[in-house]
Parts: sequence; C-alpha cells; structure tokens
Amino acid sequence: MVMPEFVKSIGGWVNHTQVLAQIRAVDAGGLFHNPYFLVPFICLIIYYLYKQAISNLIITTIGVGLWYFSGTDYVKSAVIDGIVQIDHIIPIAGVGIAGLAVLIYLVFIRQD
Repeated sequence: MVMPEFVKSIGGWVNHTQVLAQIRAVDAGGLFHNPYFLVPFICLIIYYLYKQAISNLIITTIGVGLWYFSGTDYVKSAVIDGIVQIDHIIPIAGVGIAGLAVLIYLVFIRQD
C-alpha cells in the first residue's frame, strides 16, 4: 500500500513544480539560436569528434533527432480533439522503438 502513496506524491510534486507546462513552453527554434546553448553544444560535438567518440556522437544525434521528431506536425496530429489517430501511432512507435534499439545497442551491447 506504500507504492500508491509514493506515486501520488510524485504526481503532486510534478503538478506543483509545473514541469509539464515548462516542457510545453520550450521554444526549440529559439534554443538553437541562443548562444548560451549553441556554443557549449557545438563545443561538445567538436570534443566528441576530437576524441573520436562516435558512439557518444550517435547517441547525441539520436537524442536531438527524437526530440525534433516529437515536435513535428505529424506527431502533433496523432491526437485530434482527444481522439488518438491509430494510423499515426505505428509509425511514431516505430521511430521511438528504432531509436531506443540503437541506444540500447550502443550503450549495453557494443561497449567501447
């Protein structure tokens, strides 16, 4: 009986901190034009290239790619007026599963 109280407390914390509203309010276009984000991000990519850390570079690329994909009109049109569009779910799930499979391969199976 302790688990429902724990989950309820986490849900209350998420609602109290308004994390979901903050995530919805992120301006992705503005983020990639902001030098305080862009300069460290470019430095990280250059560092990965310098260290020849191709796995880390691929993981970063997949993370940015999935984040970008989650903001496309195709994903946003998966739910219209509270109704899930079944024809959009399988391609969205396929992209997510493929990205997750590559990440699992790089992190757990192919360890450098």
